[in-house]
Amino acid sequence: MKLNVIAAGLLALTASAGIAQNINGAGATFPNPIYSRWFSEYNKLHPEVKINYQPIGSGGGIRQVSEGTVDFGATDGPMNDQQIADSKIKTIHIPTVLGAVVPVFNIPGNTKDLNFSSEVIADIYLGKISKWNDPRIAKDNPGVQFPDKAILPVYRSDGSGTTYIFTDFLSKVSSDFQGRIGKGTSVKWPTGIGQKGNEGVAGMVRQSPYSFGYVELIYARANNMQFGAVKNKAGKFLKATTDGVTAAAAAAAKSMPKDYRVSITNADGPDSYPISSFTWLLIPVQSADPAKGKALQGFLEWMITTGEGEASSMTYAPLPKQVQEMVKLTIKTVK
Repeated sequence: MKLNVIAAGLLALTASAGIAQNINGAGATFPNPIYSRWFSEYNKLHPEVKINYQPIGSGGGIRQVSEGTVDFGATDGPMNDQQIADSKIKTIHIPTVLGAVVPVFNIPGNTKDLNFSSEVIADIYLGKISKWNDPRIAKDNPGVQFPDKAILPVYRSDGSGTTYIFTDFLSKVSSDFQGRIGKGTSVKWPTGIGQKGNEGVAGMVRQSPYSFGYVELIYARANNMQFGAVKNKAGKFLKATTDGVTAAAAAAAKSMPKDYRVSITNADGPDSYPISSFTWLLIPVQSADPAKGKALQGFLEWMITTGEGEASSMTYAPLPKQVQEMVKLTIKTVK
């Protein structure tokens, strides 16, 4: 009898070990805070599924999932047609949440909120505006006394979806920026200093007087950084909020393409924050290991039904309901 009980226990342990899954992913730093929470919470509910995620930047996430060296990738800039054609692994874009990129700055002694027009931001990175007391900055901020100090632009040195969102916006509002720098996860900046990750940019701006940079909203909030209001398409200066991001996404939700690759920067509407974006997981259509595919599908179903409810508390915006319903159907195709 004892032998039968022991044998049954061994079989149970073997079965349990057989379904345990270590899933590895890599990519965007923009959504890393909420992904970290989601992966941890899902593991508590499903201890047999452990999702390991490396926030190496969107460029690295696209590269690694395309080579098949990770089980999934993550990006804030959707793969372009050439990247999709070149990829060894056929993937689908799964939008997860929406977020905002904000202009951060370090002006010692300044306690006032600042406004930045899109053209001013573009010209800071083009090197055409090089000092804080430039008349164009002063025009957007009446009554503020700016110092006669050089601006230090800070940018992402790694392949970055945050850079993609930022340069996508600036390319729409400045023909000079579009022609000289353009949009991409990695671009050639004519001035400034590069840092790795949202954390690197935030850290450099915090420690460098008179610097200016761009990070995802949650990194600005977490580091108690000053960030500016940005002039939107309707001519209104807005500070980033989840409501402003949701407003930017509203129009896109009505005409979302089936592959979910869409840009919502510089969106129409007086309440739309202009540097907003979806962020995506890149999921293989057919996982090399079917058990991992099933485990990934389980996580995605939990994400869309439960995880979305945590977005706003972490300064992300949840997917519009219409997009959530689309994503639920797409998730069913993951194998």
